[in-house]
Amino acid sequence: MAASLGAVLAPGMAQAAGPAAPVAQGAPVAGAPSDSLPKPTATRTFHSGAEKSVRKTPSATAPAKGLQAAPQVATAGNPDLAVVLNAWATSAHGVELQSTLMSVPGATLKVTYDWGDGSPVDTADGAPGAEVKLAHRYAELGEYNVKVTVTDAANNAEVVNELPLSTVGSDFTPYAPTRLLDTRNGIGGPRAMVKAYSSTKVQIAGNGGIPKGVTAVALNVTVTNTGSAGHVTAFPGGGERPTTSNLNYEANQSVPNMVIVPVGKDGTVELYNGGWESVDLIADITGYFTQKASSGYTPMTPARFVDTRTGLGTAKGQVAGQATFGTQISGQYGVPGDITAVALNVTVTNPKEAGHLTVFPSGQSAPTTSNVNFTAGQTIANSVIVPVGPDGRINVRNGAWAGTDVIVDVVGYYSPASSGSFMAVKPFRRFDTRTWDGPMYPRGYIWSAISHGEEGIAGYVLNATVTNTKDAGFLSVAPDTNSPDQYQNHTQVEQRRPTASTLNWTAGKTVPNLVQASSGGVNGVIDFWNQSWDTTDLIVDMFGYYETK
Repeated sequence: MAASLGAVLAPGMAQAAGPAAPVAQGAPVAGAPSDSLPKPTATRTFHSGAEKSVRKTPSATAPAKGLQAAPQVATAGNPDLAVVLNAWATSAHGVELQSTLMSVPGATLKVTYDWGDGSPVDTADGAPGAEVKLAHRYAELGEYNVKVTVTDAANNAEVVNELPLSTVGSDFTPYAPTRLLDTRNGIGGPRAMVKAYSSTKVQIAGNGGIPKGVTAVALNVTVTNTGSAGHVTAFPGGGERPTTSNLNYEANQSVPNMVIVPVGKDGTVELYNGGWESVDLIADITGYFTQKASSGYTPMTPARFVDTRTGLGTAKGQVAGQATFGTQISGQYGVPGDITAVALNVTVTNPKEAGHLTVFPSGQSAPTTSNVNFTAGQTIANSVIVPVGPDGRINVRNGAWAGTDVIVDVVGYYSPASSGSFMAVKPFRRFDTRTWDGPMYPRGYIWSAISHGEEGIAGYVLNATVTNTKDAGFLSVAPDTNSPDQYQNHTQVEQRRPTASTLNWTAGKTVPNLVQASSGGVNGVIDFWNQSWDTTDLIVDMFGYYETK
């Protein structure tokens, strides 16, 4: 899936109710056209040499009466018969296997593949010196033992070579919301603020019930007690810090944001304070990823499940201070009944005083974690990934002492039947309108071709940040039915304006949020809608994607 060098296809900007308008090219995607996915960080190769070929004892049989024996090559028994196996991961679930055949000249060979997952064997014809390649997709992630048998029937010879291999995608395992780091009181590290332009580590692997083989983690990261403006970047422990950001903050703010971040080889995640002054950092886990079969991801068109202003999904009216309400997720609006966790966008609006929301599975007490922090009168959204209870429900608790309205949009779900496995990429900035010749148009949208024409891509893990905002508004993200060629040829079809919000802002604010966007299938084009009556700049960073093949 590695992209090749070439001309960069820029994202385009289109007015919501009229023909597309051209826009200057955004920041190029490093080393790749902008409509191609970058190479994933999880790659793996496997090898089993010729010396590991095991010869089976010949069991020659006489030809049937009236039939002549098959012609033999010069060396009876084919003492040179062997096979070299080389394999490499091609996708989250897929591998390609190359068998290099070694034999005396002139032999006719048959190659049989047992993939180790109970699927029907594959066969292929071969010849001495031939390289036979076959691809295979595993339905479930995991470790497998592939057995390749090479048969020379004419010489009554047969060898077997085995190759242990594993898939490279990662599935999600929900984890009860738990605080892993709080620098205010010394949870998970020293009781000390994180100094300017420095990092603190969060132990993930082996912490509590988290396994040592964890590949990535879902964390809600909150910055608080800020003295000046800055940003926070999450990255694998011990790894190179990317130039991207996960959340932005101003002085005297508490800002949360959901992050999906790979875990370093040392089992940690680093949180970098990119501000001029020290800050406190909090990290709450809600799940982790491993290269074992668990729950895959299925994105969906954002659907509103709860709106306390109208009584959708719960009682009509503000959620009282210190009160909790529950809502049904599984079995509603196309969400199946076997889900283990749900991806949400949770919005607070009209709060009467400062506070926070906690989202947690039904059937348990409210944890001490938080998902959305707010001040009086603020409208703010945050991405949430949370396990569901045994009855398919979740609870939302208002941690303030006064009422607030709450909106819950579902953007996807995790389940054993879902095949979307996470593939991390080296974080990079997909585009930044500040580098173009103008910001987003009021009530317009930016289209971005991320994986156009690529099969098996279910969705993307992005971080969207608005800045230089001139008026209050919100951002919506949705798949686009048009191709890049349609926009370039001005033959695009008008897109329906979405209603669900991904992030909300007021004038003059810089606001980030995690975006788990559906690819819309093989088209692989998504739209970022400015639902404001004035301009705003938009920055989009990419951290990975979900792959079904």
